[in-house]
Amino acid sequence: MAIEVETRDCAALTDADLEEMSTMGGAFGAPALAQAKEDWVLSTTARDGGKLLGFTFSTLERIGGTPCVLLGVMSVKRGTKRDAVLKGLMAEAFHRALMAFPDEDVVVGSRFVSADGLEAFKALTDIIPRPGYRAVGEERAWGRRLARRFGVDATYDEQSFVVAKKGRSGFIDHESSKPDKLKPEIVSLFSRVERSGTSVLIVHGWTMSENLLKLGRRS
Repeated sequence: MAIEVETRDCAALTDADLEEMSTMGGAFGAPALAQAKEDWVLSTTARDGGKLLGFTFSTLERIGGTPCVLLGVMSVKRGTKRDAVLKGLMAEAFHRALMAFPDEDVVVGSRFVSADGLEAFKALTDIIPRPGYRAVGEERAWGRRLARRFGVDATYDEQSFVVAKKGRSGFIDHESSKPDKLKPEIVSLFSRVERSGTSVLIVHGWTMSENLLKLGRRS
């Protein structure tokens, strides 16, 4: 059975919706999810046979005129279908971006606590930070912009892209189904990050308009 994905306005979420998310088995409890409902615009759920297996809180907006997909919170339930759930959630994010920003290049940004979560960004290009690459001025400027947007700029280090204290809760909570396949150089990016989420790495990447057309097209 295919993963069923649905997006709603965060304002439409009920207490029962938030309770279901908090008991799914991910990293976020009820207080963090209540805050996410206030902070973000869209909520996407992924289900299999009606059972909740993942969710995101996100927004589509422009920062300095540039189209952006901001993933404030994402959680994927540990299980045999985690890869399909992650793929479904990201496909929905790309589809929404395509509808909102046709024919435009788009920045996608989020916070991460482990290399596992970066699997969500595997379809993006020019990811910052990335191993063996020294970010230049405009790339670092995007890190600062995202830190401000996520409300964590007070403890953000623009050299390492690490937020020492997370501030408002939110990151991509995904555990790889093949942790032994994670590249050591990718894992090394998280040497200063606590997996508990008390610190996070801010990462962004791009999807060019022609690629977004492919990623966001529904079959």
